[in-house]
Amino acid sequence: MVPVSLPPSSPRIEFHPGDVIAPKGFWADGLNAGLRDQSLDMALLVSQESATFSGMFTTNAVRAAPVELSRAVHQQGLCRAVIINSKNANALTGALGTQDAQAMQAQVARELGLDVGDVAVASTGVIGWPLPMDRVRAGIFQLAARFREGDAGDGGAAAQAILTTDTATKTAACTVALSGGAVTIGMMAKGSGMIHPQMATMLAFFTTDAVIAKGALDACLHTAVERSFHRVSVDGDQSTNDMALMWANGASCVAVETADDMALFARGLTELAVHGARLIAADGEGANHLLSVCVSGASSEADAAQKARAIVRSALVKTAVYGGDPNWGRVLAAAGTVGVAFVPERVSLFMNEFPLYLHGEPVVGQDALWSASMDRPEIEFRLDLAQGREVAYAYGCDLTDGYVEINAHYRT
Repeated sequence: MVPVSLPPSSPRIEFHPGDVIAPKGFWADGLNAGLRDQSLDMALLVSQESATFSGMFTTNAVRAAPVELSRAVHQQGLCRAVIINSKNANALTGALGTQDAQAMQAQVARELGLDVGDVAVASTGVIGWPLPMDRVRAGIFQLAARFREGDAGDGGAAAQAILTTDTATKTAACTVALSGGAVTIGMMAKGSGMIHPQMATMLAFFTTDAVIAKGALDACLHTAVERSFHRVSVDGDQSTNDMALMWANGASCVAVETADDMALFARGLTELAVHGARLIAADGEGANHLLSVCVSGASSEADAAQKARAIVRSALVKTAVYGGDPNWGRVLAAAGTVGVAFVPERVSLFMNEFPLYLHGEPVVGQDALWSASMDRPEIEFRLDLAQGREVAYAYGCDLTDGYVEINAHYRT
């Protein structure tokens, strides 16, 4: 995985290592239930108290049974727990898949003494295989027993258990200083392939001990996902199981009250989500480089985002980055395929700190500098459209022969 640093902290938002149990009042753990040979493959996340709940879900017409079930919990607005399994997506599994997702939900509720509607379900892995429910049931029983018996839990194990082809866990936390005190937001995510946004990308879970109303939480999560997981693409293929879920249990007793509080909380959550999106892009299947694209000078943020996404999903751009070729023509051509038309004679394009194209004119004689800079783990393209003041970022990775090798034999 390409190394990715935590976002820089500011006077009122501090980013630090952590996961979904960094905020007060949350428990999580993971174990091997036998879905995979040896790796952890099931996780349980629980809020000690009732929590306000928000979610965003794939809009793929082919949606896995857990997505439909968890969407219903989101609409209710309260949730206490989510059970997650890897290795098997429980997608395109017919009526049996729905029954199995409901059985997972019901067992967790029964084991923890909750209402069925207080439990969400998430699955990830191979599409089309029935779940081995005997192993799933045993895994739920063991995880629930650990929680009931007062086990300390292990957020890192939970983050490990949700992975598929990922090479590393994707976790972080931040502390936000609101007017009434400090609150914490924690995150764990997974994603490496089949990454392309439409509502949310792969699996992401956020927790906070802040007191915040459902409508405000929905708005914050929507903005965070729009500026992070909506702007990451590894291979242009949208998953059947995508979801981003968030719990706010109020355990800090600190409320998001003022407009300033709301802006700070939203900013912390968004920057944490952007970090998660960058981790996913950096861990793209077979990736050697993290690809970051900034489009500035746009007439609207939506147009800037559309162009940035077009660049990171371009197979020609991605393969050029893999080959160490600063092929600026491919970048501009990709940006020109979507959104508001721009005037090529006015734009400028930089790669890392080097200009490739300035005010409509190609820069010449810098090939050696350009090629040397492409040895870096992160390659950034910055495109200035000279049409306005809006800016947007998108994230991806290079396309290598490693991606083909992984996906040519994914089921076999």
